[in-house]
Amino acid sequence: MSKPYDLPSLGDLSCFECAARNLSFKQAAAELNVTPAAVSHRIKALEQELGQALFTRQYRGVELTEAGALLFVSLQRGFETISDGVARIRYRHDQAGVTIAATTAMSGLWLTPRLAAFWRAHPGIAISQMVQDGIVPVGPGAVPPDLSIHYGRPERESDETRVLFHDRILAVGSPGFARAHGIVAAADLLGVPLIHTLSGTLAWTDWREWFETLGWPPPEGPGFALNNYLISLQAAEDDVGAVLGWEGLVAGHLQSGRLVQLVPDAMISPCPFYLRIHAHASANARLFADWLVAG
Repeated sequence: MSKPYDLPSLGDLSCFECAARNLSFKQAAAELNVTPAAVSHRIKALEQELGQALFTRQYRGVELTEAGALLFVSLQRGFETISDGVARIRYRHDQAGVTIAATTAMSGLWLTPRLAAFWRAHPGIAISQMVQDGIVPVGPGAVPPDLSIHYGRPERESDETRVLFHDRILAVGSPGFARAHGIVAAADLLGVPLIHTLSGTLAWTDWREWFETLGWPPPEGPGFALNNYLISLQAAEDDVGAVLGWEGLVAGHLQSGRLVQLVPDAMISPCPFYLRIHAHASANARLFADWLVAG
């Protein structure tokens, strides 16, 4: 039975590549943790098999012959392909766990409360959260997330996306705030303190858009700008002002009574919260994505 590949000893080829890359038998020996004599022996064996000299031996070192240069380039290409394949296999092995990126608000209010149920159903899959409220540049060697959660237009993404929820936006505040300002209708909100969330690159729907959608003029009351939605909710709990609340995010606050829906009026959110499935997402990441969407 003939061999599928017409190759000399892989050990000899590896030794030759190291010597050719360093242009030194001595440096190759140090890299391979063998003696220079062993390197020389392997190179001679390879030259004998190929029937051609691969190096020109000189007093201060070695130089590649034309045949040696051709073999070196071929080996480099082959080893680079092998190295890339091995890296992919190692990466897929490391991806038994899943990394998901989300904002502080989305992580704290929606994602984290769901993780315990997922782990009960899939105890062998670890989930790592990458919490970020802006664009985090990915540098050399950094591993991008498998999944990420966004508020916006999923049709603008180049990757696969899944809608998580698309709900109403409510005006919410503390029970004490509602009583203190006598709030019963949307018109009562036009002059009261309002909390505005300005969180980095995240395009939160604002109060002006909320009032405009419901047919009211822009608010004229005092405003408090904060750059984190969780802090905005905390400020609302502390009677600082009213805040816009996405039903899918503030459900826990409403159920506990920490915040209440101030008026019956509500705006249908112009954008959904959606899941972006990055191109390199593993099978476990896709399983987690399916679970989140189904839940």
